Amino acid sequence: MGIGLIDVDSKMPNLALMKISSYHKSKGDSVFFYDPLFGGKPDRIYASKVFTFTSDYNYFPDNVEIIKGGTGYNIDLQLPSEIDSICPDYKLYPDMDYSLGFLTRGCPNKCPWCFVPHKEGDIRPYADIEDFCRHDKVLLMDNNVLAHDWGIKQIEKIAKMGVKVDFNQGLDSRLVDDSIAKLLSRVKWWKPIRLACDTAGQMKYVHKAVELLRWYNARPRDYSCYVLLKPGEIEDAIQRIRFLKGIGIKPFVQPYQPPEGREIPKEETDLTRYVDMKAVFNSVWWEDYRK
Repeated sequence: MGIGLIDVDSKMPNLALMKISSYHKSKGDSVFFYDPLFGGKPDRIYASKVFTFTSDYNYFPDNVEIIKGGTGYNIDLQLPSEIDSICPDYKLYPDMDYSLGFLTRGCPNKCPWCFVPHKEGDIRPYADIEDFCRHDKVLLMDNNVLAHDWGIKQIEKIAKMGVKVDFNQGLDSRLVDDSIAKLLSRVKWWKPIRLACDTAGQMKYVHKAVELLRWYNARPRDYSCYVLLKPGEIEDAIQRIRFLKGIGIKPFVQPYQPPEGREIPKEETDLTRYVDMKAVFNSVWWEDYRK
């Protein structure tokens, strides 16, 4: 059977498609990325769409079984367990030099702007790092790995394995106490340690977490922090950005996108661009940049 894959809108290797590829290759099927201009016509196509507000793929062939999945198509649709539990096919992306996966799924928080509570529910164990780690670097997409004992035990294993890691969804600063900071200092970090400061109330927790991480010499010592920019709350975001700059943390601004999408106002786009330009951000005040 010929299996065609379509990555509609991912900005990174698509984990679901990698697992689907592994599953079908184990059955002896031929797997390839579908392109209407090149290659043969598959017997079945899997299309994965991450974002609800991006456009759909417009070139599906006729008379082929089409299976659509991902949050962008259906937030309630999950991979079958026999596919979800399999190791990803890293050969699907030949230039990929790192492993990819989750240790936990879900989150105990109920943040109103987040898909996770509806899509994945409360936090739970999901996989062992050794189930999918095949490189000396691993990108982990856990939503709140520190909120479950399984996640913490997996970080202990990662530290012993010596692989470099990036928790690209960020760590919950409210959960970084003395013992967690000491554990994180034993980990080899592939990218800067990522935290999040989505509300003004989180600033004190970020400050404490950073002090503890630096006290235990968790490296690199320059950390990054996601800053959620909600509509109509730009002054609140600027307050958090200035706070982070004051304690030597690189902010990363993320304008909020609802499920239906929205046009980002110019002021929000300008603030995002201002923070992204390191030389400008470090030398010019926001008020002067706006002029």
